Amino acid sequence: MELMNIKEMNSSFDQKKHPHRRYNPLLDEWILVSPQRANRPWQGQTEKVTGQKLPAHDPNCYLCSGNVRVNGDRNPDYKGVFVFENDFGSLMKNEVVFSDEQSDFFSLKPERGINRVICFSENHSLTLPEMDSDDIKKVVDVWQEQYKELGNLEYIHHVQIFENKGSVMGCSNPHPHGQIWAQSSIPSTVVKTQENLKSYFEKNGTSLLEDYVKRELEVNERIILENENFVALVPFWAVWPYETMIISKRKAENILQFSDSEKLSLAEIIKNLTIKYDNLFEISFPYSAGIHQSPTDGKPHPEWHFHMHFYPPLLRSAEVKKFMVGYEMLAEPQRDITPEQSAEILKNVSLLHYKNQ
Repeated sequence: MELMNIKEMNSSFDQKKHPHRRYNPLLDEWILVSPQRANRPWQGQTEKVTGQKLPAHDPNCYLCSGNVRVNGDRNPDYKGVFVFENDFGSLMKNEVVFSDEQSDFFSLKPERGINRVICFSENHSLTLPEMDSDDIKKVVDVWQEQYKELGNLEYIHHVQIFENKGSVMGCSNPHPHGQIWAQSSIPSTVVKTQENLKSYFEKNGTSLLEDYVKRELEVNERIILENENFVALVPFWAVWPYETMIISKRKAENILQFSDSEKLSLAEIIKNLTIKYDNLFEISFPYSAGIHQSPTDGKPHPEWHFHMHFYPPLLRSAEVKKFMVGYEMLAEPQRDITPEQSAEILKNVSLLHYKNQ
C-alpha cells in the first residue's frame, strides 16, 4: 500500500486525470476540476424528461398572441417578436423617499428598475434552435432596441438581457421567451467582471476577452463554432458541464456597436450552438443564457467586451443534472468532466437538428 501511494505521489501531472484548479480572470476566482470523478455511479435525483409536443398556439398560455394575461390585459395578435412589461416584475419604476440611516451590518438601499418579457415569436412551440436565423436576428434587433431605450433612462445603469429555458431552470412558461431586467444599480457579478476587465485593460491597453479569444483560436482546444464575427467556446474556467460563451471577435463594448451583418452573425451562431445543445441528448436542452456588456451609467467603458454566457445544468444525460451544493456553496465551484472534453463532445455534435434527421 505504501509503495502504491509513493507511485501515485510521483506520477506526472495529467490534467485529464488529476484534480487541479483553474483560474477565471473574469471573476478573479478559482474552480476545482476533478476529472477522475467523471465516471462515478449515479444513484441521486433524476430529472423527468418530457417529450411533449407543444402546439403552435395554446389558448391557455399567457404569452401567446391574442390571449388574456393573468393581469387582465390582452396580448395583441402579434407576429414575430413581442415585448411587454412583466406583470410580476422583481423591480418597480417608482422613486421612493429614503432616509439613509445605515449601520455596519444592516446596509440597504431602494432599487428602481423595469422588467420586460420578450416573446421570440408568436409560435408557442418554436425555440431558438428551431427558428430561422433571420427570425433570431429580429430578436437580436429587439435586444439592441431595448438596451438603447432602457439604457437612455437617467436612472437605469444596467440592462440585463437573458433567457431561462426549461422548467429545470425555473422557467414558468414554455412559450419561448427571454427577459430584460433594467435597474438603477450595477449588479454584483457585473461589477466584479467590470473590475477585472478594467484592471486588465489599464495594465495591457487591450481587452481581456479580445486577447483571450486570440489565444483560444491559436490553441483550438475549446472552440466549438466560429464565424466571421463571433466565436462559441467552452471557457477554460467553465464551471457547468456544458457551459459555453459566445464572444465577439471585434472588441465591441455593447450590442449598439454591432452592424446588421454582425447581428445576423450573432443570430447564426446562437442558432447553431443551441442546435448542438438540443442534439446532445436529443431533447429541448435547458439553460440560462445572458449577455454581459457595458453598463448604461453614462461613463466611458473601454474595458468592456460583448459576450454571452450559456449555463446548462445537464451533466451526463437528459435525466442527470449538476448540483451546486455542499463544497460549491461553501468553498468554490467544482466540475468533473474537463472543459476540453465538453468542447470535444459539443464540437462533434451535428448541426442538423435531431427533429429533422
